Amino acid sequence: MQTTYPAPSTSDLASRLRLAVARTARRLRQEADGGLSPSLVAALATVERHGPLTPSRLAEIERIQRPTATRLVATLEQQGLVVREGDPLDGRSFRVRLSADGTRLIKRLRSRKNAYLAKRLRHLDEEELATLERATEILERILEEERE
Repeated sequence: MQTTYPAPSTSDLASRLRLAVARTARRLRQEADGGLSPSLVAALATVERHGPLTPSRLAEIERIQRPTATRLVATLEQQGLVVREGDPLDGRSFRVRLSADGTRLIKRLRSRKNAYLAKRLRHLDEEELATLERATEILERILEEERE
């Protein structure tokens, strides 16, 4: 017999979900241990996903200030993870793309994070896995709707 519980309030669910997502993200960052701050990893992933791009575009995507994006790019460039190139649309600006080292680092970080999650998912039953699959679809949809 399956027990039913009253549906949580939207604010209670939002609070629990926020905490669970934040703790999961923190644990995944710890597991990856790429030697970069979360901001640098996010910027590097954005360059991979949307690059080559200008610091202004990086700031827009990451929802940070332009000077912050410029500092992140400078740090990534100094570490050899991105390469600066002229912007063909604006001679006063530049774009960045991943370097070979940046590509290798992103792949290594993702691999470690995925391995961590996969190891934990192996202990779940089929119903729990199906629930997480559905929750993932819902979260993806919520995040996509935010962009619109």
